[in-house]
Amino acid sequence: MAKEKQLDTNMLVMSLDDIMGDRFGRYSKYIIQDRALPDVRDGLKPVQRRILYAMYKEGNLPNKPYRKSAKTVGNVIGNYHPHGDSSVYDAMVRLSQEWKMRMPLVDMQGNNGSIDNDPAAAMRYTEARLAPIALELLKDIDKDTVEMSLNFDDTEYEPTVLPAKYPNLLVNGATGISAGYATDIPPHNLGEVIDATIYKIKHPNASFDDLYQFIKGPDFPTGAIVEGKKEIQKALKNGRGKVIVRSRCKIEEAKNINQIVVTEIPYEVNKAELVRKIDEIRFNKTIDGIIEVRDESDRSGLRIVIDLKKDVDANNTLNYFYKNTDLQKNYSYNMVAIKDKRPVQMGICDIIDGYINHEIDVVTRRSKYDLHKAIDREHIVAGLIKAVSILDDVVRVIRGSKDKSDAKMNLMTTFGFSQNQAEAIVMLQLYRLTNTDIVALENEQMALNETINELNAILDSDKVLRNVIINELKVIKKNYPSPRLTEIKDEIKDTSVDQQAMIIPEDCYVSLTRDGYIKKISERSYKASENTAFGKKDNDYLVALTKANTLDTLLAFTDAGNYCFIPVHKIEDFKWKELGKHISYLVKMGNDEKIISTLLVKDFNTPLYVTLASDNGMIKRVLLKDFEVSRYTKTYKAMNIKAPHKLIGVAYTNGHDGLVLGSTAGYATLFSESEVSILSPKASGVKAMNLKNDTLAFMQSFDPAHTQSLYIFTKPAGIKRLHISDIPATKRGAKGIIIAKKPKTKEQDVIAGYVLNNDDKLTIYSENNIIDLSPTDYNYANTTNRMSAIKKLEGDITFIYDPAVKSTNTIDLNEEGNDIINMEVEQEPHLFDLPVEESHEKKLVKKTKTKKEEQHFETISLEDLLDDDAF
Repeated sequence: MAKEKQLDTNMLVMSLDDIMGDRFGRYSKYIIQDRALPDVRDGLKPVQRRILYAMYKEGNLPNKPYRKSAKTVGNVIGNYHPHGDSSVYDAMVRLSQEWKMRMPLVDMQGNNGSIDNDPAAAMRYTEARLAPIALELLKDIDKDTVEMSLNFDDTEYEPTVLPAKYPNLLVNGATGISAGYATDIPPHNLGEVIDATIYKIKHPNASFDDLYQFIKGPDFPTGAIVEGKKEIQKALKNGRGKVIVRSRCKIEEAKNINQIVVTEIPYEVNKAELVRKIDEIRFNKTIDGIIEVRDESDRSGLRIVIDLKKDVDANNTLNYFYKNTDLQKNYSYNMVAIKDKRPVQMGICDIIDGYINHEIDVVTRRSKYDLHKAIDREHIVAGLIKAVSILDDVVRVIRGSKDKSDAKMNLMTTFGFSQNQAEAIVMLQLYRLTNTDIVALENEQMALNETINELNAILDSDKVLRNVIINELKVIKKNYPSPRLTEIKDEIKDTSVDQQAMIIPEDCYVSLTRDGYIKKISERSYKASENTAFGKKDNDYLVALTKANTLDTLLAFTDAGNYCFIPVHKIEDFKWKELGKHISYLVKMGNDEKIISTLLVKDFNTPLYVTLASDNGMIKRVLLKDFEVSRYTKTYKAMNIKAPHKLIGVAYTNGHDGLVLGSTAGYATLFSESEVSILSPKASGVKAMNLKNDTLAFMQSFDPAHTQSLYIFTKPAGIKRLHISDIPATKRGAKGIIIAKKPKTKEQDVIAGYVLNNDDKLTIYSENNIIDLSPTDYNYANTTNRMSAIKKLEGDITFIYDPAVKSTNTIDLNEEGNDIINMEVEQEPHLFDLPVEESHEKKLVKKTKTKKEEQHFETISLEDLLDDDAF
């Protein structure tokens, strides 16, 4: 007990540790005993028990009309369960769902949800009544068979447990999470459980092996197949284990296609989500040969059909689905229930023992109740028979009495009747005095004596009592036949697939730095790294942070014009703050090469081009499929570039995009990508822009069908917004027009350009400030206008751009190059399922507060930002 110091009648002084420990202990005890875990005796949680009892008390029985669910919920909340109506209604709906309950306890009329996880209709629309088998749980509850306790406001009594004429905990199972405890008990077959219980009643010392011959394993309402005899035995014996639940599938061969037909799925699997996942595999072309996925389920039953190409190995494809979808699922036994007011993990032996002990107590209490009733009635019947035999004297005494009380007293004094007998005599109706009713009384007395003898035998003999329980269980088994739905197989089927198909699809993030350090980051680690610095070497920075899947391929481009082919599943896992591993463990790359950009590829057969540009003004397009290679231990040529020139831009284009290019001196040109020749990866390209003594600063692709802005960034830090249409479309190789006029007193170089839509968002992050900019925050300027200054910022910031791949370019915007400016752009999803990579020399990623997975990151170094007077 916590040490308390009483200051006055209204105040106690206690330490915070004692207060928190005591209160949380009370709360935990309540959650464990009275909310989340079922009772081993009736297999119900408190809310379920209260729902059934409330419906029983209100006469909402199987032979009566349905009643609105809202009425039942109101009764439960008002009388027994003072919690939210949604929690009560949700529990009530689950009790009615035949795909979750092996033997539903509530008969609901209306929309009570679906196996697709559709929600039930509101309780004002649905109607419900008790299912017939629910009455077996409530049977004899009015015969003092269970303890009753006062409800929350001490106005009514409610049962602490139901009589439960069958082992409901094993039949319907349970799931729940409490404080420090959780339970997962699968449903089992009613007939099998009753057979095992009867055997256990007859043989109290029966072993697990004896009971296992009756209960072979779980019997799910959704059917399916359970495999693995050893694991099933372990789970049933110890109450903890893992079994494999597999869908029931068959392969049907047609003329031009093969079909995988699924007719049963594992327990508690969302069918709609399962179909979506299978179709996602088809859409992403994770494995080849899937034509179509259809859900053909109807009132007659569940049916999912997967059409495959004729030349596809259907068994191999099915094995892949088993491994990568919920067509096969592990069900974990964790059979925890309340026994003797404590949470206990039990196997089937302990659960059945707990139920038998409860049923012995129920039958004993019922027999005592019935015995007392029979004895009392026999006593009264004996008095009536005696009264009839001396009827004239009885009538004379009654007629001579002043009132009822005097008559009762005179009868007791004159003839020796007890008070109860005297009461029955004075209340006797005259028609009962006929010879027929005298015979009826005598027959009733004989029947009562026989009943008293039977009840005494039950109470005096444990064997007789157990036979009563056995006979009642047999009646239930006969009245509620339940053929097994789930097939049990001793051996686990081999579901091995080829190496490629065994790659487990997993969403992740892949980071790559300029110096070649690469790592795969789990989504959990990435989301948990909100305020954690990215792990990298000093003077290194991120080139790209890409959201990917383990089935994807990453193309990493170097400034020397080479590219690395990197399957994502080959990259090792690291945390966000860890350094990672140098790319050389996957691909041998030159020591002097630096990573400038990446492209994520899901399918090399997608009709896209990779457009590349070098700082000497050369450009080309390459078919995406030309970058696919079978071996990836070395770099391959992406563009033939001779030193000292470098690759400065890489982007996806779709054959109809436009291209805008800008030079360091402030010239820009615009033309259709159709002007660019489609060449091999080893080619040098064609002239993109007439540069003379100038160099190419940026290359951007854009969709000509949308109105877009072109933002120009210069060193020192300047910004300008242009209509992209202000740059006249020309043929490839033109010099272009001036878009960034140089000031007379200071040098100014264009270092970056970005094509933005009006819906895009631009955020500048800094150690001392965060500035949100919209493309519309700056007015359009003419090509002849000078650059606007960017507000001075301190510390690191990141420029984030591109919806599908996050990538960062680091560019020195100032002569000294100390500070970093980071700008973030959020765009609508790209037309294709492949990312569109922006072009720049260097890249760095930084997390944002919104839409992290739809952004692409670019970083610009900025040292000493100038004020407005600089321009």
